[in-house]
Amino acid sequence: MLQNTGKLAGRTLFITGASRGIGKAIALKAARDGANVVIAAKTAEAHPKLPGTIYTAAEEIEAAGGKALPCIVDIRDEKQISDAVESAVKKFGGIDILVNNASAISLTGTLETPMKKVDLMLGINLRGTYLTSKLCIPHLLKSQNPHILNLSPPLNLNPIWFKNHTAYTMAKYGMSMCVLGMAEEFRGSIAVNALWPRTAVQTAAMDMLGGAGIAKQCRKAEIMADAAYAILSKPVSYTGQFAIDDEILSEEGIADFDVYAVAPGHPLLPDFFLDAEPDKLQRFMEDHGASPAFKGGKTSTDAAPSGPIADTFNLVRRILSPDLVKTTQGVYQFDLSGEHAGVWYVDLKNGAGSAGIGEPSTKADVVMSLDSDDFVKMFAGSLKPTMAFMSGKLKIKGDMSLALKMEKMMAMMNKSKL
Repeated sequence: MLQNTGKLAGRTLFITGASRGIGKAIALKAARDGANVVIAAKTAEAHPKLPGTIYTAAEEIEAAGGKALPCIVDIRDEKQISDAVESAVKKFGGIDILVNNASAISLTGTLETPMKKVDLMLGINLRGTYLTSKLCIPHLLKSQNPHILNLSPPLNLNPIWFKNHTAYTMAKYGMSMCVLGMAEEFRGSIAVNALWPRTAVQTAAMDMLGGAGIAKQCRKAEIMADAAYAILSKPVSYTGQFAIDDEILSEEGIADFDVYAVAPGHPLLPDFFLDAEPDKLQRFMEDHGASPAFKGGKTSTDAAPSGPIADTFNLVRRILSPDLVKTTQGVYQFDLSGEHAGVWYVDLKNGAGSAGIGEPSTKADVVMSLDSDDFVKMFAGSLKPTMAFMSGKLKIKGDMSLALKMEKMMAMMNKSKL
């Protein structure tokens, strides 16, 4: 790992979203140099699923050797940011570094993304980054080596990064466009750069998005902290760069990246917006049983990642093929009730087919509603779909001719088990 050099000692970092995850990791790295850290985040009280608050982060920062100022900030609120900036300047005498880390994500298609979610992503990612930068820049201009670092990707216009989650991509690229514009606007006065991970990074939010088994496909947040530290230690002349974490660290002499892996030796999940085999994102998620959030579908936190339903869908995935897709041409959604309630899907219309937890990325042609126990029996062959429908156990909305084709897939499943 990259060793601390003391270059950030006494410098003041204003970090959005620093109560947990990558933001906190960057804060702790700087704290080990003796830096001052403003924790600008919303989390004043612990979230039931996401551990950490601005106050627990402050305690960790001070234990690591830094000074902390926790500020309750919703970066969509101009007054809250302005108050936090004013408090930072009053307490520490100025601001030397801004890290725009706070971000919102919803990996859903255009029809599946409520405008409330669109507004949230644009408000936090794009507007929040622009606004926080705008309010910090007057103070950064007074610093000897000021930096703005946005945790955002290279601007990659390959349509594959838009088609499943246009709103998220627009919002995230908004952060990157801030880098592109402000780096030129303040060239020679403030270094403005972007940093993005090569692979998925293990955080509590990633665990929620990716489901069971995702952590071992990730690197630790420390890789981003080390890369950020390297960038923030550079002179103002290093600007307008869209840096990738392991490339930056390679330039710093780091050769062993296994130290950053959650499970050294395990294949790593590549991150979004980088064109090195983008289809690996989908394949890895399917192979390791994670949720389909990364494929554009909605994540259903109610559906269990393991159990009889997940086992059934593991069997479904085994028989998926381009030929089955070609002869079926249907997208199926299963709304399950009972003991294993949740939403699942089988896509037999696109690519080589896919199946998993959550709603499909495209509108379902057929929606089947039934008890989870009857679902298992139906796919096991002990309950015929026709009988289930006639008895009222199965309710079907959509294309009935496509619904009948589902029996063909069930027959193939039972044959594959023999």
